Amino acid sequence: MVEIVNLNKARKARAKQDAATEAAANRAKHGRTKAGKANDARAQERRKALLDGAKREE
Repeated sequence: MVEIVNLNKARKARAKQDAATEAAANRAKHGRTKAGKANDARAQERRKALLDGAKREE
């Protein structure tokens, strides 16, 4: 026998799951502290300075 599914509940459950997935992605993308962002910026500047210092003069 086939199980009866309430389509309204299924639709809402899917929307809730999609929202949770998007929220997790946004937390990973934007949920960083100011100190963490500053550390990454300093590391990027150090890498850039190291690379610029290794360039040869033409």
